[in-house]
Amino acid sequence: MVSIQKIANPTPEFCSFAISMSLYIASLNSGSNGNCYYIGNDSEAVLIDAGISCRETEKRMARLALSMAQVKAIFISHEHSDHIRGLDVLSRKYSLPVYITEKTLLYSGLPLAEERIRILKPYYPVAVGELSVQAFPKIHDAADATSFMVTGKGINIGVMTDLGDVCKHVLMHFKKCHATFLEANYDEEMLQNGRYPYHLKKRISGGRGHLSNRQALELFTRHKPAFMSHVLLSHLSADNNNPELVQQLFSEQAGNTEVIVASRHVESAVYTIKNNGFVDHTLHHAQLMRTEQLSLF
Repeated sequence: MVSIQKIANPTPEFCSFAISMSLYIASLNSGSNGNCYYIGNDSEAVLIDAGISCRETEKRMARLALSMAQVKAIFISHEHSDHIRGLDVLSRKYSLPVYITEKTLLYSGLPLAEERIRILKPYYPVAVGELSVQAFPKIHDAADATSFMVTGKGINIGVMTDLGDVCKHVLMHFKKCHATFLEANYDEEMLQNGRYPYHLKKRISGGRGHLSNRQALELFTRHKPAFMSHVLLSHLSADNNNPELVQQLFSEQAGNTEVIVASRHVESAVYTIKNNGFVDHTLHHAQLMRTEQLSLF
């Protein structure tokens, strides 16, 4: 049950609440072979990306006792196949709206039915029941790549993968996360000495590809908020990284934050993210007016 204590003398532009509530998150798959992340509350949920097949998405959610009936929308970060491979079938089977930027839709080449398409704009939050999903820009070698912040009753979940670098948008949102899916794609030495051709090594590490363990750890140690309870290290390279290495690297400096390495082969557990403290909700009128209310069906 959600307990809300209203603070005295709220203004029309903002209200502050003390809230006790949980969000539930899971990685269904994370890696160059497919990416899909689940974020929800007790009544509705969203998927961020749909890079594994519809059948595999269903199987993994069923094993976690998660229901597709609670999924109300799919949000797409960019057009690379490991993020959209299962999108058309999944969205068609469950009549799910797909939030995607115009450029990403164009470059994806997906035959999505017009009635399922919702044009996504960075910094224009989308309301999905009691969840709010906001896209924001990131640096990646795609047409119009975005990361996401999913918020419910003051709990912020970040989805920050496929990052060429830590830009100001990523940094600003990372500092607000109670939990986050954070890319730790490659170990720099393993990439440098590995079997990849030079052009691919350059693409990965050249500032528009992926985030290294070192870059991710630097973001984590310098800017992790004290209230971050979980970090799910995501999109690890099969050839240029090692899950045990990453787990140890981050755990040594995690403090009270639980470190989970998201697998490229199986789903993670479902993690409960809580915020029982004081939460300041500042929603200015202009932001409220541009929030699109998603019809739940």
